[in-house]
Amino acid sequence: MPYADLHVHTTRSDGSLELEAVPTAAQRAGVDVVAVTDHDRLQPFDARSVERDGVRIVHGIELRVETDAGQRVDLLGYGIEPTADLEALVERIQTNRIERGRAIVERVEDELDVDLDVTVTDGFGRPHVARAIEAHPDTGCDYGEAFDRLIGNDGPCFVPRDVPSFDHGRRVLADAGRLVSLAHPLRYRDPAQALELAADLDAVERWYPYARDVDTAPVERTIERDDLLATGGSDAHDDVLGRAGLSRAAFDRLELGLD
Repeated sequence: MPYADLHVHTTRSDGSLELEAVPTAAQRAGVDVVAVTDHDRLQPFDARSVERDGVRIVHGIELRVETDAGQRVDLLGYGIEPTADLEALVERIQTNRIERGRAIVERVEDELDVDLDVTVTDGFGRPHVARAIEAHPDTGCDYGEAFDRLIGNDGPCFVPRDVPSFDHGRRVLADAGRLVSLAHPLRYRDPAQALELAADLDAVERWYPYARDVDTAPVERTIERDDLLATGGSDAHDDVLGRAGLSRAAFDRLELGLD
């Protein structure tokens, strides 16, 4: 098991794990450090990290941004101490998330002629909709099918959301945190283009559970070429941590200054 899992979501965005339950989940997985990286949301503590029941919890965030070429990628910020600029950006994004969430729910309900009975609040995302679709007895659709048939990027119920530019998001995260990393670089439509962005960042996510065989050599070459740090994590949206992450030595190289 890794020493540090630096990509974990909670119910504050689209995960199923309560923030208060993170230490228990980490202990169960044998993980000593967890970065909570909820989508476009800050955590309810101002410190760069806190210790809970022997587990170090890093204040992180996952921020979606858009490049000049029109590709949307995710940035992971670590060791966050909120600034006015970051708070304003997150507030604007959350307002848009709520508007978008309501629009997606309405489209799904019209498409399937059902009432999903979901409440759209801060942190709401498509996984919430997919879970509601799966739970409804009249949809005949499981979680994966909800994305494939309805709310995926090419689905009839998809609604895009507004995101900041890469340059703006990177700057705001850099001002508020200790390190900015490119998340899961091999998941994007154009991984090579995404990896070119890493030259303007501190790190790239090297260890990630892609759930398929992938050639990670491009990531490793990018790290070497641009003299980057390597981050990693499970991208957990459930309560199982440690599917991927960093060794103690790799975590120490990050020098997040959390103590």
